Amino acid sequence: MARDIDPSLNRRRLRIELRKAREEAGLTQREAADALEWSLSKLIRLEAGTVSLSVTDLRALLQLYRVTDPGLVGELEEAARGSKGPSWWAPYSDMVRPQFAQYLGYESAATSIRFYHPSVVYSLFQIEDYTMAQLEPRETAEVARRSAELRTTRQERIFDGEQGPDVSIVLDEAVVRRVIGGPGVMRRQLEHLKTMSRHPRVTMRLLPFTAGAHYSMGGSFTLLGFKDDDDLLYLEGATGSVANRDDLDLTSRYQECFEDISNKAYDGDRMIELIDAVKESLDNS
Repeated sequence: MARDIDPSLNRRRLRIELRKAREEAGLTQREAADALEWSLSKLIRLEAGTVSLSVTDLRALLQLYRVTDPGLVGELEEAARGSKGPSWWAPYSDMVRPQFAQYLGYESAATSIRFYHPSVVYSLFQIEDYTMAQLEPRETAEVARRSAELRTTRQERIFDGEQGPDVSIVLDEAVVRRVIGGPGVMRRQLEHLKTMSRHPRVTMRLLPFTAGAHYSMGGSFTLLGFKDDDDLLYLEGATGSVANRDDLDLTSRYQECFEDISNKAYDGDRMIELIDAVKESLDNS
């Protein structure tokens, strides 16, 4: 399945270009909103990429910002027309939190994904039985099934075809040793991890217990990279999910954490040997 152009990607293009144009025009968000007799919240939502933009409103903004290049104007008008309509995850909108929906839009546009979780397999690398076993203790069977379908669709969008982001993942040793779904499910999940480690756009490492303490022992994090924008830090916890674009210091700490644990983690044959050792222990259980 190709990563077709989602409305959220067009909204993201508009967000980047319009913020850049406003800043080059020397205007604050308040000044721009007042000049157009808009509410400040409307402009903030447009620059956040959370709402669609009409061609009429786009033209008003471009005139205010003195953007006249015909090529750029034409591209942005096409982006505005494509910013409307449902996103690919619309069939699951009843179970996708607004912040996670925003994250899915960014994930669709990312050129790189870096991920660490201290206790479970990354959702993009989960097999269906593992997902179901992980979710069923806290969800109904129907919600768990639809969550598994959503994860499968995400996996297809990220990994199918030659185009897509480079994915770097650090598995904690606890992830491969925690038996979720029983030995049979876990054996298949470990084999799937080995298969995914050979994907041309995947870099997989395994952080051994002997690596000791590090910055993100208490939770998972994702860093999305873009060729035309700053990294996006996404933190997911028991109380909800947070996509953080503004705290650059916090983002840099997690960037440093990922580099640190990557340097301490096993890769290549050494990683496969540990996974195989865990799989063999399951065979003997």
